[in-house]
Amino acid sequence: MNEHLLASDYTLPQVRVLYEVANAPAKTPPSARDLGEALGMDTGYLSRIVKGLEGDGLIERVPSEQNAKRLALTLSEKGRAVFNGLNAASADEAAAMLKDLSEQEQGELIGAMAKVRRLLGDGSKEATFILRDPEPGDLGWITYQHGRLYAKEYGWDWTFEALVAEIVGNFAKSYDPSCERCWVAEREGEVIGSVFIVRQDDDTAKLRLLYVDASARGLGLGRRLVEETMRFARDKGYKRMILWTNEVLVSARRIYEAAGFELLEEEQHHSFGKDLVGQVWGRDL
Repeated sequence: MNEHLLASDYTLPQVRVLYEVANAPAKTPPSARDLGEALGMDTGYLSRIVKGLEGDGLIERVPSEQNAKRLALTLSEKGRAVFNGLNAASADEAAAMLKDLSEQEQGELIGAMAKVRRLLGDGSKEATFILRDPEPGDLGWITYQHGRLYAKEYGWDWTFEALVAEIVGNFAKSYDPSCERCWVAEREGEVIGSVFIVRQDDDTAKLRLLYVDASARGLGLGRRLVEETMRFARDKGYKRMILWTNEVLVSARRIYEAAGFELLEEEQHHSFGKDLVGQVWGRDL
């Protein structure tokens, strides 16, 4: 609750005005009116702030290149030096707050802050995600999340989770980086999806365990994961790809169809506590 920001002689509104002027496009510096609209600040109050900063020699008014009658605001040499000092002090203050957090905790904090901004409507609703290699704990998470989601949405029993654990375990045990890979999708510090590609034979790659968390649907993640497996398979010299799924998994089948996969065969079976129709899909690369 300090009256002045970052142990400086300037208040938060003053520093915010300096920030806006410092970060404005060089070719189109803002006018006082532009700042007022951007910050939602009372005209009279903003005028007093600008005059005070002018009086301190931090801000200058110059004719706009686009309109000579319009006065634009720019930082003076002194103003730039003051702003750079404030910027450095802000970075030091943030570093001091984070120094006792581990790298993982810092990542979790950044992710949580991004999630809060997204939920409150600050920024795009279509949050971005990254794809990375698995880290310790990811394979267990993938197994758990598969079991949890398919039980909730399709009523499958614990034997499906056991099958996922077997597939994941075999992948880890016999993993060959020259022709196999796992992708993990992460958003805001949380894992939201995954997929595996394994060697079936010299010419055939097998896509396994495509997973998209319910919170990430609509981001195009499933399509992106499948595209990555196909790109990888081509790079490694595979000539075709196959996968096994079930007829009831409609959303996944749509992704496969859109990626050019075709239904090769299907067979009724009783698994995971349900009567199902298993399907083999494939495509040439």
